[in-house]
Amino acid sequence: MLQLVADGLILGSVIALGAIGVTLTYAILRFANFGHGELLTWGAYLALTALAWFVGLAGGGAMEPIGPLSFGWPLVAALVVAAAMTAGLALLLDWALFRRLRRHGNAIVLVIASFGAALALRNMLQFAYGSMPAYYTREIQIAIRIVPRDVMGGMRATPDQIFVLALAAVTVVALHLFLTRSTLGKAMRATAMNPLLARVTGIDVEAVVRLTWILGAVLATIAGVFAGLTGQLRPQLGFELLLPLFAAAILGGIGSVYGAVLGGLIVGLAESLAVPLIGAEYRAAMAFVVIIAILLARPTGLFGRSER
Repeated sequence: MLQLVADGLILGSVIALGAIGVTLTYAILRFANFGHGELLTWGAYLALTALAWFVGLAGGGAMEPIGPLSFGWPLVAALVVAAAMTAGLALLLDWALFRRLRRHGNAIVLVIASFGAALALRNMLQFAYGSMPAYYTREIQIAIRIVPRDVMGGMRATPDQIFVLALAAVTVVALHLFLTRSTLGKAMRATAMNPLLARVTGIDVEAVVRLTWILGAVLATIAGVFAGLTGQLRPQLGFELLLPLFAAAILGGIGSVYGAVLGGLIVGLAESLAVPLIGAEYRAAMAFVVIIAILLARPTGLFGRSER
């Protein structure tokens, strides 16, 4: 039982980081971006490319792992580079597509355009990298016993999984401080509440929009690298996570950053705990169950507010 909880929290941390980007986009741009999952995949693969470049530049010794982890500093540097490149891709996508469509003020057009962008990005990535799975490292890790076996079956986790969970928590805390303490964060919150009033008070709404794309892309890159680090990379990674991302955003209350974090953890736990009940092949169906249950019981989500 405890092992399922641990697996669910690790999966939930990845979902939560991705769901934040979904909910930020909706809160500020007022549309559901179905292309966000592809930003997650692109970020993960760009990190793979940057990793290969750093390793080739520094030589084989650069792959020396950091302590008990399976990866070295080149992957950390590759994550930073990939986050910047994915942010550039998101800004390019906004400039070439979404900004032009926003002028018409039709959210349905933006949603349909995001579907088209997702298909284009997914096929471009598969053309560039192929369809075979890839890995950041081939190092084999031994899971560490955290809780004894006689306590609800015990709990084990690899150092990489513990690292992912810890860094996800640090990322969420850093985002919270940014949104509540910085001027740009307060401008984002004001724009999310009332974009017209924010513009009247002197806030550069277009700058906030650009910052939203950057933040969403950076968080998507972190989520993608985490997903690849604890599993494998494949072109369908973002597409497979898209439904859980939206389930988490809806569960927490669409537009609520903190709700997206809690929703991601709940969806991750639900999928993990469903494995012994319905089988691993049907675990993704739990995201559907979560969405339907929340829409029936509380359409605004846990932290959402009704719009009147």
